[in-house]
Amino acid sequence: MSTQATALVNARVLTDHGPQDGLAVLVRGDRIEAIVRTDDARVVAAQRHDLKGQLLLPGFIDVQVNGGGGVLFNAEPTVEALATMGAAHRKFGTTGFLPTLITDTADVMRKALDAVDAAIEQGVPGVLGIHLEGPFLAIARKGIHDASLFRLPDAEDIAAITRNRRGVVMLTLAVEEVPLDTIRQLSEAGVLVVAGHTAASYDATRAALDAGVCGFTHLYNAMTPLGSREPGVVGAALDDPYSWCGLIVDGHHVHPAALRVAIAAKARGKSVLVTDAMPPVGADSPEYILNGQTIIARDGICQSDTGVLAGSALDMATGVRNLVNMVGLPLAEASRMASAYPAAWLGLDRTHGRLVAGQRADFAVMDDGLVVSETWIGGVRYAA
Repeated sequence: MSTQATALVNARVLTDHGPQDGLAVLVRGDRIEAIVRTDDARVVAAQRHDLKGQLLLPGFIDVQVNGGGGVLFNAEPTVEALATMGAAHRKFGTTGFLPTLITDTADVMRKALDAVDAAIEQGVPGVLGIHLEGPFLAIARKGIHDASLFRLPDAEDIAAITRNRRGVVMLTLAVEEVPLDTIRQLSEAGVLVVAGHTAASYDATRAALDAGVCGFTHLYNAMTPLGSREPGVVGAALDDPYSWCGLIVDGHHVHPAALRVAIAAKARGKSVLVTDAMPPVGADSPEYILNGQTIIARDGICQSDTGVLAGSALDMATGVRNLVNMVGLPLAEASRMASAYPAAWLGLDRTHGRLVAGQRADFAVMDDGLVVSETWIGGVRYAA
């Protein structure tokens, strides 16, 4: 016998056509069964959950999460750490994420890959795969990464990264450091290869796109800028109609005007909100240790003593608010940048990122101030 459906009622439902009143979202198990008028007979028969006029959005998907809840993935590449990170971020509407390992040793990288596999197997809520940010990066654009650990991928690295895994594998690399044949090999094996921490020219980046690079990690940051005669990595990213660009919308990493330029230049659906979040998100302490340095988040900014940005203290709900209030986007488009567009980048758009029948019941419930009050992952409700 099938389980009773739950009807989410009295909400402004953010459909593909914008927020709509008078709708109920029917959830059965971990899926959206239907979206119907509130007077539909199926709503009468369902268990009702009153959202009291709040906004119901697709759950947020973050492809770049270094930490949260006081945990740094590099320091604790374990299933338990992933559960802590997921719990911290779901308070802010994140229903799916790629735990991100920044540059580290081969041993830590393999532990991280195995931990993510185990977390998905065990059903840790929200874990969709892994993002390896390094160690195949450029010293000239190292940012906060430990350049002493930079290297070229060897056969063992490639085997570990391309092994059949339970979730998505995203890999950030410097396109001028890694041979095009290797980029092609990784891409053809199903790895989402993205450019970041790179000092490449426009031509080198264009060649890497042709070889299989599908996107750019935190656009503008740690890459060659757009110039009038040398378009650089940023120019290649904005010029290419097919690739995705991650954007950190915290008001510190990228100026709002530069964000507007990027969003306007890219084809619709190719600009994605990311947080690059560090342990202070969802934690009481603003401090964490990275590469032996104590980093303290002050006024929402995570940076070293020398002023180098060290990830962010951003959460996805704040990012959505910033897209609306700082960048000037309509809420519907800001929501898509946090849900439908990252789902498409990860190849999960058939099951994630929209409020339509058949998709996973992953929701962010927000009040009029765009503050999350509850989050649903796979039909399970979590209070913020």
